[in-house]
Amino acid sequence: MRPPLVILAGGAARRMGGGLKGLLPLGDTTLIGSALARLAPQAEAVALNANDPGLEAMNLPILRDTVPGRPGPLAGVLAAMRWAGGLGAARVATAAADTPFPPKDLLARLAEARAPVAMAATSDPARGRLRHPVFALWDVTLAEALEEALERGTRRVVAFADAHGNRDVDFPDEATFFNVNTPEDLVAARRMLP
Repeated sequence: MRPPLVILAGGAARRMGGGLKGLLPLGDTTLIGSALARLAPQAEAVALNANDPGLEAMNLPILRDTVPGRPGPLAGVLAAMRWAGGLGAARVATAAADTPFPPKDLLARLAEARAPVAMAATSDPARGRLRHPVFALWDVTLAEALEEALERGTRRVVAFADAHGNRDVDFPDEATFFNVNTPEDLVAARRMLP
């Protein structure tokens, strides 16, 4: 069975001037629309992790962080685990709303790792090995440990994943994980459209 997927869209988008970055236009869709077009066919069910209103028109379940203070993407991962567990799923995939061109085989490749956490990674000749922490597949049984880690102040996705049996999964094309953080990145993403 394919895992459910949660698109993490709960960030504050400070470098873009605030607002819902995923709704920025990209071709005839939006950043999040482009990501969903590639990822939704891979998943059993799809939800969005968002803390601000504005994504309701997408007609997908909206999962809010249950940890106060906007502690970052790990809070979204926790919301994803809780939601997927409620669906009876053993694992849940996560991906970023500001990454419009994710691999079309992301979930299947992550599932091959057969690890408590499987995280996407690429290699770049100039920058070396790059990990893409929110592009991951998580055992939902890690929810209690993640909640405790968040309460203790853990904020880095990689730190939690590595402490709980992560296995990196190599992908050949770093461009598929290009994320939009600044107005200049958005211009670059528009140039990458077919």
